Amino acid sequence: MKNHLLKLSCLFFLLGYSSAYSQYTDVINSNKPGFSESPYSVGRGIYQFEGNLFLRNTSIEPTFSIPQSFGFDMLFRTSLLSEKLELNAQVSYQRDKIAFKNIFTSSYFSTGFQKITIGAKYLVFQKEYKDKSKEVRSWKKRHAFDRNRLIPSVAIYAGVNTDMVNDIYKTGNMSPKIGILLQNNLSNDFNIITNLYYDKIGTDFSEFSYIITATQNFSDKWSGFFENQTVLQKYQNNTNLAAGLAYLINRDFQINTSVRILFEGKAEGTYGSLGISYRINKHKDSFVDLQESNLTLKGTPKTKYNNQKSFFRRIFSFLERKKNTKTIRKRPSRTRTKKITKNKKRGLFGLFGKKKRKEETEIEKLEREIKELEKEVKKDDH
Repeated sequence: MKNHLLKLSCLFFLLGYSSAYSQYTDVINSNKPGFSESPYSVGRGIYQFEGNLFLRNTSIEPTFSIPQSFGFDMLFRTSLLSEKLELNAQVSYQRDKIAFKNIFTSSYFSTGFQKITIGAKYLVFQKEYKDKSKEVRSWKKRHAFDRNRLIPSVAIYAGVNTDMVNDIYKTGNMSPKIGILLQNNLSNDFNIITNLYYDKIGTDFSEFSYIITATQNFSDKWSGFFENQTVLQKYQNNTNLAAGLAYLINRDFQINTSVRILFEGKAEGTYGSLGISYRINKHKDSFVDLQESNLTLKGTPKTKYNNQKSFFRRIFSFLERKKNTKTIRKRPSRTRTKKITKNKKRGLFGLFGKKKRKEETEIEKLEREIKELEKEVKKDDH
């Protein structure tokens, strides 16, 4: 399952990329610092934490607004039962500045949870791509764009928003959240993720949002992204544009940062974050017990050696096959007649000598094969 031939740069940072056509990757697969989510799960036996500190500032435009927020956002991810299924939980705890703008402007601060969401996603369709590096006949085909990369991998998301949050974020009751997650790997180093969400369903604060994220891997350590998020609400529409970088410290630890420009109704502002992603890797590759399933391995040096007859048995069986071979007499053709006449000129001794040399070469060939098999068996035993 672990494929070390794949580029590490395709398997880490930001929004994740699965290669080796499984959910588990040798290097951490993080969604941070973007807001979008990859359709791929982290894999069974993985316990992953993605957290970041953020500071948000906007102008005070409407009568009631939250112009400033400072807090911590944490996402926990793991996979159970199936490599394609992921369970996750997202929590945001922050300190908000609440402002009133009328004739005079007044404000106060409030601290509490802004979001507690529990959800799951399942990979419905995973697009596989051909390795064009193995194309040796045509340079043009090897470097041509694969149109199959326009077909995305697809996952579905379902979650629930709890109402155990700060009073200014309460909706009145728990509400569901559903979404579709898409990912196009346009090259080994560039991918685009698209998320469509319908959130807080059944409440007065229901919203529809979409996120489009483009990720570029610069090296095995560095990666960057650009993102656009738009949220359509009943009372106003919010849009933000983001850019950021991520750096891989080791295969289980990543740091990242991002900057956003906010357009929230008439208000404008900025958003900055600094975060880390860390995973506890308890993943184990699945295997099949050959003894319990009554299966045997074929084609190994030991099985090849065991299937071979002994040296002398092979010689005698070879001579016996030659002896028992029935010769079919046919009317010789002109070419056959020419060969016979040539052999007559050479003499019977030369004809029998040729056959003898041929048999000796067969025996020498068999001896070499036996010696090679014995060497392979000795290597396996050591």
